Amino acid sequence: MKIKHVFLTILIVLLLDQVSKVYVKTHFSYNEEIDMIGNWFKLHFLENEGMAFGMKFGGDWGKLVLTVFRILACIWGVYFIQTTLIKGKYHNGLIFCASLILAGAIGNSIDSIFYGKIFSESYHSASQLVPWGQGYGELFHGKVVDMLYFPVLTGTFPSWVPIWGGEPFEFFRPVFNIADASISSGVISIFVFQTIFFKSKEEVFITETEENKHAEDVDPLILSEDTELES
Repeated sequence: MKIKHVFLTILIVLLLDQVSKVYVKTHFSYNEEIDMIGNWFKLHFLENEGMAFGMKFGGDWGKLVLTVFRILACIWGVYFIQTTLIKGKYHNGLIFCASLILAGAIGNSIDSIFYGKIFSESYHSASQLVPWGQGYGELFHGKVVDMLYFPVLTGTFPSWVPIWGGEPFEFFRPVFNIADASISSGVISIFVFQTIFFKSKEEVFITETEENKHAEDVDPLILSEDTELES
């Protein structure tokens, strides 16, 4: 896998992520939702400060630190994929998964960096694109847009269940976006296929040696057959 394939993967994810975010933000008011497929897939517009499950980190300064950290992580991600994974000839699947993770991080970073400057608030009506600097927040203080909601299973915990007995439950509760899905897919795939992605150097060497030996065994035979045909 080459660096151009990495950038193509990132570009596709970013395009899907940002188009969906801009659409939802400019067509939905905060907490508005519509059913997409039955009752188990909805578009539900939420915004968060950029951490998992809407958690906050240290107010405005924490938000700034988090955004700067994301930017540095994205820069390091590009460097790591290029210099370590690609040049090290790691498995293409691992490089693809790393590209998905990087794409998701960049997607959410775009929200955090720019959205506060270019969008109006969304609480009472759909947001609007506004001239630079007339948005709801400062640079690096934007909110991340979420919209994918899959309440596949809802009900009530039986009374005999400790702590949650009689309480309503819902699976899957979190609302997320395409960037989040890209990150999660990359991380989960690396975990599931780690034995394939992280073959030892000895295994790789043995495999390559066997392939080379097989090629050496086959080539003389092919050459002999070609010589007989010519004669």
